[in-house]
Amino acid sequence: MTEKRAVILLSGGLDSATVVAMAKAEGYSCYSMSFDYGQRHRAELNAAARVARDLGVVEHKVIGLNLDGIGGSALTDSSIDVPETPGEGIPVTYVPARNTVFLSLALGWAEVLEARDIFIGVNAVDYSGYPDCRPEFVEAFERMANLATKAGVEGQGFRIQAPLQNMSKAQIVQAGIARGVDYSLTVSCYQANDEGQACGKCDSCRLRADGFKAAGVADPTRYF
Repeated sequence: MTEKRAVILLSGGLDSATVVAMAKAEGYSCYSMSFDYGQRHRAELNAAARVARDLGVVEHKVIGLNLDGIGGSALTDSSIDVPETPGEGIPVTYVPARNTVFLSLALGWAEVLEARDIFIGVNAVDYSGYPDCRPEFVEAFERMANLATKAGVEGQGFRIQAPLQNMSKAQIVQAGIARGVDYSLTVSCYQANDEGQACGKCDSCRLRADGFKAAGVADPTRYF
């Protein structure tokens, strides 16, 4: 196989859209994967489909999961309010095991596609403090991926690429603009309405707005 393939986790938000554009610029044939996992902000799935079309991915797959069945997060349990003011510690918008589950399914698809690279848009600078966004988690998952798969055992290992890991939100915006990302297609808000309009108050909205401001780029976010 001469084609360089990558599976990319695409939520429909600012970070993951940037990662798709980065992978494409590096010459990868991009296969994007999104999850309908019981999140309250399902408008992000429409955004993911728009981004996938606009950036010309080869295939965009949406996998259904029932993470709302275990709850434990403001994003999957409607009885827990999304915080609208900054707090301390790991916020209630953390979804238990989310990135572990998402990467596991991306790993499975990558093995089927004979792709050796999996991209994820986690960030450890301007982010909400989630434990599954840290470099240590990404490194540990890569080790596990190469232990747990036929391809890994046979010496055709996987790389988990997190190119945004050490970038500020402003740097991410600038990188995406340079690679042709249309951020008006994206949805980042934790409580976006069905039309994809944002609240402007949640942690994700604040980080996004601050990123555009610091980057000196007009913010195309639509608010309700």
